[in-house]
Amino acid sequence: MEAIWEQVKVVVRQNMPAHSYRMWIEPVQCQRNAEDGITLLCPNQFYKKRILDHYMDALAAALESTAGRPLKLRLAVADRPQRIAPVDCAPQQLPLPDIHQASYTGRILRRNFTFDQFVVSDNNGFAYSAALALASTRRTQQNALFLLSNTGNGKSHLSQAIGHHILSGCPGERVYYITAEDFANEMIAAFQNNTITAFKEKYRNNCDVLLIEDVHYLSGKDRTQVELALTLDALYEADKKIIFSSCYLPGDIPKLHEKLQSRLACGIISTIDPPNFQTRVKILKKKAGSNGYHMPEEVFQYLAGELSENVRQLESGLIGVAAKSALLGSEINLDLAESVVKNFVSRRKRITIDAIKKVICKYYNVTHKELVSRSRKQRIVRPRQVAIYLARKYTDQPLQAIGKNFNRYHATALHAINVVEKGIKNDMPLQKHVEFISRKLENGDY
Repeated sequence: MEAIWEQVKVVVRQNMPAHSYRMWIEPVQCQRNAEDGITLLCPNQFYKKRILDHYMDALAAALESTAGRPLKLRLAVADRPQRIAPVDCAPQQLPLPDIHQASYTGRILRRNFTFDQFVVSDNNGFAYSAALALASTRRTQQNALFLLSNTGNGKSHLSQAIGHHILSGCPGERVYYITAEDFANEMIAAFQNNTITAFKEKYRNNCDVLLIEDVHYLSGKDRTQVELALTLDALYEADKKIIFSSCYLPGDIPKLHEKLQSRLACGIISTIDPPNFQTRVKILKKKAGSNGYHMPEEVFQYLAGELSENVRQLESGLIGVAAKSALLGSEINLDLAESVVKNFVSRRKRITIDAIKKVICKYYNVTHKELVSRSRKQRIVRPRQVAIYLARKYTDQPLQAIGKNFNRYHATALHAINVVEKGIKNDMPLQKHVEFISRKLENGDY
């Protein structure tokens, strides 16, 4: 069976990215088994779940093709946990008794901020791929990554997932996870305590992976910017990995020295957009599954429709619904979800649906009667979709009420919102139209 497994690996290797193969398939071992199949030993539960979720079908197909007959494929976790070092990771020294090495410095990585807990979709697919590639390979052509997104959309999750992934394969790597504010405060304390030499040594020579969040915090902090730029120079020269995150592009951060700006911009800049409706549903289901929450489909749909600001708001809504259900001893249903959501959804500016209709009619040169008609003409459909999208963005009205205002069902309103969300991302003219109308509404120019 070992020979068959080696042939299976050859087949699988040809049909998947090299870094994925090295990380997830190479460490798996074959255990002798009955003639009806084989059992593969995974290093730990994390590996087993990853293979089940992403590679099981490919492995089963390759096994049947190689063996020439159907064989059962089983996964098990090795009795003794294995320390896995990727092919391109430096060999690890055998552990000495009673000696424990700290695996990272700085803030503690959140246990659930791993790649397998991250929901991948169109809004974050490139960022996910770039982060996983950087984490999986010891030496790459690009050792820096800049994650860009608004607050609460997943940049901290991906940043910490890189740290977890590297430590799972190379426990001896010195992974430092900090915020820009942490860095500034630590530098100030080093000057005050006359330990600046030790501070420089720590970050320039004793760090293998630097995860630094919210770099826009350094705006206007001249001395800290100079020190960080010098630190980054040392890390780049040593071919170390650096992951930045921010709500702003390097060039948009005010009062930022050109030298530091160029260092921040020299890696891959990857944007994480807000999740669309379908992605929000997937995120809610993923979080619910991880926490053991059981909810009806209509509750997931409702929360995804109402909580559209960011992932953090989604999590708050989900936890709020589960907590209220547990405290009251009542089942989770749509009424309970509505009672939770209304308590913490941020209040929109007092822009009414009528005001939105007025601006849309004027901008697109359609009448109010046409806007709410059953017409499917493109010159009517597009303005109606934009109006529904803006009504969801700027008012506190539930989706059912928004749909009714435009003589549409709830599902049609959801479809309109999804269409405009996707269009804003891929259609530059539509993006400009929506931005222009949004400014009109926010300025009260209607």
